[in-house]
Amino acid sequence: MSTETTEVYLVLNAKIDKLLKNGRIGANAVNDRVRKGLAGRSRQVVALATLAGVASIGLAAASLDNSPTPNLTSVTANADKQREQAAGQNDRSTRDTPVTGSEAPQTAPTPTVEAVAPIEQVPAPAKAPDWVNPMPRGEISSCYGPRWGTMHAGIDFFTDENEPIVSVGKGTVVAAGWVYSGYGISVVVDHGDGILTHYAHMNKTAVSEGDEVGPGTLLGYEGSTGDSTGPHLHFEVHAGMWNQIDPAPWLRDHGIDVAC
Repeated sequence: MSTETTEVYLVLNAKIDKLLKNGRIGANAVNDRVRKGLAGRSRQVVALATLAGVASIGLAAASLDNSPTPNLTSVTANADKQREQAAGQNDRSTRDTPVTGSEAPQTAPTPTVEAVAPIEQVPAPAKAPDWVNPMPRGEISSCYGPRWGTMHAGIDFFTDENEPIVSVGKGTVVAAGWVYSGYGISVVVDHGDGILTHYAHMNKTAVSEGDEVGPGTLLGYEGSTGDSTGPHLHFEVHAGMWNQIDPAPWLRDHGIDVAC
């Protein structure tokens, strides 16, 4: 290759590099300048320059037609890269930064269940009876009815002397002490509706006239005062004062069973 041809070749290479940088318009301008510069050169140089110019123009065209503008490509790539980096940092921040304060998900506290002792079922207290036996630990020694040629108008209970004697039901004491002949120390309780009960032969009383009593209220103590052959309780029921009736059926009607 001649020196002139080599010079042309070097010039073309430099122009092609510049062409690739400046794009299609620059390529056309460079081609025009090359043609003017080759005026009067040999046919071989002109042909070589022409071929190099065509090739360079084609190369530039291919580069311009098939590739985005370098500056735009760089900007787009940089923007995409920055978006990816920002997304990556945000993702790492979400994963790595501990959530505190009000941002933390609120978890309901697990309720503490305390063991509760089973409630002991206490049976309701039994209702106190309205009527009771006048001497619960006493035994029957004589029932209501004729005895020794006379009328025995009550029931006799006996046990050890000084056994407590109680009222058979609710009422008011209308007599207490040495009040009736033959009965010794006695107590009379008015229960209303004309019913009275009489407790005789006590050795002492525990109530006075006018006292209010209830079932089981202590009236006095077993003794042998008055017309008595030994310690006992002579118990009478009056349907109206001195209208004695058989105490056994009356007591049974009021839930108290006696062996008469």
